[in-house]
Amino acid sequence: MTSTAAETPSSSLRRELGRWDLTAVGVNQVIGGAVFALPAALAANAGSWSPWMVAAIGLASMLIALSFAEVASRFDGTGGPYLYTRAAFGRFAAFEVGWMMWFTRAASWASVINVLVASLGFYWPSVTAGANRSIFLTIIIAIIAAINLRGIRQSSLVVNVLTVAKLLPLAIFIIAGLLYVDWARASAPATFDFSQLSTSALLLIFAFGGYETVPVLGGEAKDPRRAIPFALITTIAIVTVVMALAQLVALGTLPDLATSKTPLADASALFLGAGGAAMITLGAVFSTSGNNMGQALSGSRNLFALAEQGDLPPFFGRVHPAWRTPINAIIITAMVSLLLAVSGSFVTMAAASAISRLLVYVMTCASMIRLRAIRFHGEESVGRNGVAVRQALFTVPGGPVVPSLAILIALAILFGATRQQLISGTGALVAGAVLYFIAIRSARGVVRS
Repeated sequence: MTSTAAETPSSSLRRELGRWDLTAVGVNQVIGGAVFALPAALAANAGSWSPWMVAAIGLASMLIALSFAEVASRFDGTGGPYLYTRAAFGRFAAFEVGWMMWFTRAASWASVINVLVASLGFYWPSVTAGANRSIFLTIIIAIIAAINLRGIRQSSLVVNVLTVAKLLPLAIFIIAGLLYVDWARASAPATFDFSQLSTSALLLIFAFGGYETVPVLGGEAKDPRRAIPFALITTIAIVTVVMALAQLVALGTLPDLATSKTPLADASALFLGAGGAAMITLGAVFSTSGNNMGQALSGSRNLFALAEQGDLPPFFGRVHPAWRTPINAIIITAMVSLLLAVSGSFVTMAAASAISRLLVYVMTCASMIRLRAIRFHGEESVGRNGVAVRQALFTVPGGPVVPSLAILIALAILFGATRQQLISGTGALVAGAVLYFIAIRSARGVVRS
């Protein structure tokens, strides 16, 4: 069977990303700036249980990642969850997934870049307010966009370097810190109630998010049907080990962990001195910078995928003739993020990420179940809207058990969402539905004329 017309634009993007490049993207998106502050909140709620809570939520996240991995092994195009939902449930559901992913990536980029500016403001206060702040935000976003425009290889190299730069300080913190852990403190009986454990679990479900951006880059991966499943599973494994051990070291070395505002830096200062605290602070800056690159990379590809599949005008899917990057999608995503960052409106819009993540997780896991029912005559079949679906190269055992459990875990996000998150998320979904029906009506008008 020949490939569908909808897939053709993906072939115009360069397939440069290997499995470890994709893993770096995943690790980079999960381990952001929050990991350097999270140990305090976990210790306050779960005490000596907190490292085990990290491991448990890592295992729960693996169930979702496994579901993603199986579905990803059926596709080689750009879009990830948007593409999977389109093949399994049709155009409207897919548009909502793609819209929410792009919307929250743009808002998250604006949010994370403000964290970066605030971190740099500790050493350079003048960039945190007024015209200097706006100019500095513009320069950073312009640099990230320029790197992204020049090619996927260049973007990947920057992500790889920043991922190593953030993991190295964490590795030093863990290896050195294990020698100084007070095991009596780390294993002391913790006093907590179920609500505190529930709070920790929900914090961690959010903390483990971000790996869902890996499949979005399928159209630029060398062997996406094998590389993406590997990257998803490896990402969760690496993040679980790093976060659990970092929690253990912080718990066992910092007496007042629960009240610390900079827990890893404060713990480092105790057993590595001022240089250790500076190392962790620098690691946090690298971590935030890398997260910015990842937001730009995945956000622009979400917008490109919507155009590629015909849900947005072709303008949004234009590919640069020499660099083979989605030039208009990159520029528009950068401009929207800059506007949100400068205006400060990202605070409200980023709250929609809770509903976005719930939607993406549930629809991908449900797509896994739905796509298993497709009948194949050979290697390839066709899902809804003519999207090519292939035999899975990676299959999760246990029938519907794993994706069903993954859906239940994803629904926990809804119970942990704040009122503001629910309002913002619902508003974003409604806005997406309005945009969809406007696009449909416009397309029908063009056809009639």
